[in-house]
Amino acid sequence: MKLLCVNLLEKVLMIRSYKYRLYPNRKQTEYLGEMFDLFRELYNAALQERRDAYQKCGITIRYTDQAKQLKEIRRDIPELANYSYSATQQVLRRLDKAFAAFFRRVKNGETPGYPRFKSRSRFKSVPFVFGDGAGIRNNRLHIKGIGQIKVKWHRPIPNDAKIKQVIVKCSNNKWYAVFQIELPDPELVEHPGPAVGIDLGLSSLIATSDGHTVEAPRHFRKTEAKLRRQQRRMSRRRIGSKRWRKAVRQVTKTHAKIANQRRDLAHKISKVLVSAYSLIVFEDLNINGMAKSRLSKSILDAGWNQLITFTLYKAEEAGSTIVMVDPYNTSQACSGCGSIVKKSLSVRVHHCPDCGLIIDRDVNAAINILHRALNPPGRGGQAPTWPVGAYVA
Repeated sequence: MKLLCVNLLEKVLMIRSYKYRLYPNRKQTEYLGEMFDLFRELYNAALQERRDAYQKCGITIRYTDQAKQLKEIRRDIPELANYSYSATQQVLRRLDKAFAAFFRRVKNGETPGYPRFKSRSRFKSVPFVFGDGAGIRNNRLHIKGIGQIKVKWHRPIPNDAKIKQVIVKCSNNKWYAVFQIELPDPELVEHPGPAVGIDLGLSSLIATSDGHTVEAPRHFRKTEAKLRRQQRRMSRRRIGSKRWRKAVRQVTKTHAKIANQRRDLAHKISKVLVSAYSLIVFEDLNINGMAKSRLSKSILDAGWNQLITFTLYKAEEAGSTIVMVDPYNTSQACSGCGSIVKKSLSVRVHHCPDCGLIIDRDVNAAINILHRALNPPGRGGQAPTWPVGAYVA
């Protein structure tokens, strides 16, 4: 579930996503597949038109130019007219966003990544404007041209929510509906909990400044051998054959399970944090840069970015505050006296030769992280206050 905040006429709204499993019958599954194929062909044709216009004539075609052709296209291809006009517009907007991202990367000097043609395996979602081509009827999702599809409502959509968009997705032969909704900003409440520093790690996924730790589950590492066998089996089969497609589904299913396990744990930990603490302090890590190191697999397996993101949006409703601090030397500095005690990753216990403090290295780092939020540098020359442990509730 994602969250953004927008300011609309001085009224703050929360935009959130609610994802539900769909259970189309056999005929509806066939219709959904046909709809995805039609929209994918429209996307690819629009991309081809843009490429040809620029390469042959030096002309840049934009969304508005292509959107003007939709009426004629829907007249020439009657199957497209079975679906809402706005849904076909969304396909062209999707391509326009891909080009906007391409030009942004070029401007920033990044690897451009020119928009590519979509195969079936790369075109797995179709957005609908709620109320125009998609809606809820008889407690089911109604899509124009498809019918009423059974939905597993594992949690209710809030009564004060305004549904803006529905995205129909297919993942590993399973269908989902993602409802993007607007909610009024919750009333700010004073959180009664204490402050906490959080150290993100590979041995302990998190360590808190008050001494709690959560062991890193290593979902990918535990499944890596199984995944390697499945990928080896897939590579031995002829591409495009039934046995190859079956092997691909097995690999995709394993990857999806790992991602679901990681997401579930991040939701649970973030919920506990915002419920228990009024101030939550993380290190402002360059996770993307760290993921290019020799520890890349372990860092990506830990899912730090996801945990921070989930904590950020949950904190708004709970009334908690999130602070990001400079990570420099949080693991090496002693939380008891401030001395720098150098240690490698293999050393799991912090032992300070100056003040004699012996403490788990991750908990020591978490205390330092909290201290940096409570005593930020540059406050009129205020010196750090030691011991930091005095700030821990």
